Amino acid sequence: MKEILFPGLNLKFEINSIAINIGNIGIYWYAIFIVIAFSVAILFFKKDNGKYGIEFEDIIELFIILIPVSIIFARIYFVIFNFNFYIKNPVEILNIRNGGLAIYGGIIGAIITILVFCKIKKINFLDVLDYIVPYLALGQAIGRWGNFFNGEAHGQVTDNILRMGIVENGTYIEVHPTFLYESICNFIIFIILFIMRNKRQYKGQLTFTYLTLYGLIRAIIEGLRTDSLMLGSFRISQVISILLFMVFGSILIYKKVKWKKIYLKNK
Repeated sequence: MKEILFPGLNLKFEINSIAINIGNIGIYWYAIFIVIAFSVAILFFKKDNGKYGIEFEDIIELFIILIPVSIIFARIYFVIFNFNFYIKNPVEILNIRNGGLAIYGGIIGAIITILVFCKIKKINFLDVLDYIVPYLALGQAIGRWGNFFNGEAHGQVTDNILRMGIVENGTYIEVHPTFLYESICNFIIFIILFIMRNKRQYKGQLTFTYLTLYGLIRAIIEGLRTDSLMLGSFRISQVISILLFMVFGSILIYKKVKWKKIYLKNK
């Protein structure tokens, strides 16, 4: 049991990373939030059955494959960028109960899975991504609360009103609750994409918007974190986020200009 404070909000929580114990097996809050995130997404997929020509049954079939592949890739990504630790402790590679899943690894695994699935099923790749990404953002917003219960994914010392008080290495510190920042931002992205669903102007618009917005917020938030995966002196997730923002932001601008020209020509 650990104590987490939000002094600026006058809030205090007593939390445990394990939600329940079944015999000798502990069920972690981290795992529960991942399950909740996928379950909520599936409910929305059911509601959107037929949108962009995508059938709910195909999405369920896709997710049966995509979920384990994404988790494996998320873990591989995390292990690669913590190689020095895991080469000395190889048994820990399989221990994901305390966290250690990187979202970009999961996205890479998901994209590979979706590409293969779409080729086999002869479904448009960008239509499938546009169908999924609003609920990916919502799932991320929910899943970040697993980091809260694990007491991880926090930022540097701060005195702002949202600061989170924790005990780390025997010392009480007040830090940026970066898990909270990202959860809120991802929920805002979800709202934006959810509204855009019925106003899509071209295939891939929701996907490009998600990658641009997530790249922007993750680049900013990653700069506050103290547990970033590093490549030399660079925060690898921040580098990837900046590239996503620049590349897909440019694509959005190009597509907007092109669409506007077509619209004015046909007016």
